[in-house]
Amino acid sequence: MGRPREFDRDQALRGAMRLFWRTGYNGTSTSTLTRALGIGQQSLYSAFGSKRKLYLEALGRYQEESTAAHIERLSAPASPVAGLRDLLGGVGSPDDEIRKLGCLGVASVNEFSTDDADLVAMREASNRTLRDAVVARVEEARDACEIDPDADPGEVAEIILTMMMGLQVAARAGADLTSMRRTAHRTIDFLTRTP
Repeated sequence: MGRPREFDRDQALRGAMRLFWRTGYNGTSTSTLTRALGIGQQSLYSAFGSKRKLYLEALGRYQEESTAAHIERLSAPASPVAGLRDLLGGVGSPDDEIRKLGCLGVASVNEFSTDDADLVAMREASNRTLRDAVVARVEEARDACEIDPDADPGEVAEIILTMMMGLQVAARAGADLTSMRRTAHRTIDFLTRTP
């Protein structure tokens, strides 16, 4: 048996991410993966261990990059409310691939249910990081008198994060980006209005 061929692990993960997004975990065979990634079965198993481990690593990479991009949009503007608008309005990317990949996390729940311990742990860690960042930004908005001083930052954050999930599904389904951004901005305006 020959040695596994050298390959770019990051490139393989990105290729796997796109393939799993297009065909789902169950619809992606090992032979489809090896062909799409241009590596042999031995290389696949040596590098990742199994199709499931490759899926988890690709999904983990997607979630890390996605969360970092969300937090960057949230943190960039000086105004906390502007950051919340940018966070929600940026869910619908003009980049077709990024927009479609935006539903990869939701797809993983559909395929594995909410009982898969590995996926639950990964999702909870990612959600906690983003939720903490949103709560902190809402608290800044409250302290800067940009929102109702009686607003509960945790509740506002939960509404924003739930809306984000819905917008990701809508973006994946091909919703008009201008309309999505308008909806996102109106949502933030409604949540942050002062009495």
